Amino acid sequence: MLHLLYILAFTILAFLAVGNLIRSLMSISADYNYSNWSASDRSTSRSHSRRVKQVPHPEFLDEAGNVIDEPLLVMRSIGVEDARQKLESLYENPPEANG
Repeated sequence: MLHLLYILAFTILAFLAVGNLIRSLMSISADYNYSNWSASDRSTSRSHSRRVKQVPHPEFLDEAGNVIDEPLLVMRSIGVEDARQKLESLYENPPEANG
């Protein structure tokens, strides 16, 4: 009898999870469709004037407030030994605290 109760409980949980997944996918789809409007559709929309203008994140702006078009992080590949040597040098000679 306890096995049937477990099966029933997990079946209900599975249906709730699938329903939540479907609602999330529909929400993401609606957001995607909303963000893909063309500029002409946005300018002719009556409710566009009531929408808040999107401001880019401060990390995407330079000192003058202009949007940066270059990559913010460039990573280069280094070997394990090079990384170990750099970490050991930092450990043995830590930088002075500026406080």
